[in-house]
Amino acid sequence: MIIDVWSDVVCPWCFIGKRRLESALADFPHREKITIRHRAFQLQPDAREVVKTSELLSEKYGATPEQVKEMQANVCAIADGEGLCYNLDETLSGNTFDAHRLLLWSATIGKQDELLEAMYSAYFEKSRPLFSHSDLVGVAVGVGIDADIADDLLRSDSFADEVIGDRNLAAQLGASGVPFFVFDMKYGISGAQPLEAFSQTLAKAYEEHSLL
Repeated sequence: MIIDVWSDVVCPWCFIGKRRLESALADFPHREKITIRHRAFQLQPDAREVVKTSELLSEKYGATPEQVKEMQANVCAIADGEGLCYNLDETLSGNTFDAHRLLLWSATIGKQDELLEAMYSAYFEKSRPLFSHSDLVGVAVGVGIDADIADDLLRSDSFADEVIGDRNLAAQLGASGVPFFVFDMKYGISGAQPLEAFSQTLAKAYEEHSLL
């Protein structure tokens, strides 16, 4: 059974949602029969420059710097409950199209989950940007991907159609934000829901899948 996960590498709730799904799977007796498939979703598909996340949030929500700090502190506290150590003070925001192209390609060499984990950790825990080719190659090398191969991929337009296709499919399924989880293309979970939601949906979807 396949669980499709739409996410963006700069979405703090997506890393939290990833951990909650992993927790549900850790207690699932048929874990070896489940495949997780990353799907691309850009929170800012039209972004043309890299800006401070705090400034972006302030403009988006009409919030003061103090209010933005409080918002980010709340997210950090929730992440901490999942064993994550967020550091959001110096994060940047920009276009993640190339990051998704690299992630979709990495599935062809069996490195997708490892690379996604590394990207999340680099961005949220180490405040490293993920927008330039050198940013992305650096993370790829950290999980054992050859620098020249990653750079060649990024310099091409490979997997561009797949990123756009994932975005269009998310829209068809009614996703307006991420994380968005779809179990066996039947049951969806929108947002980083509590662990119980993942466990219950996983069990229900698998039960129906096993009857086919």
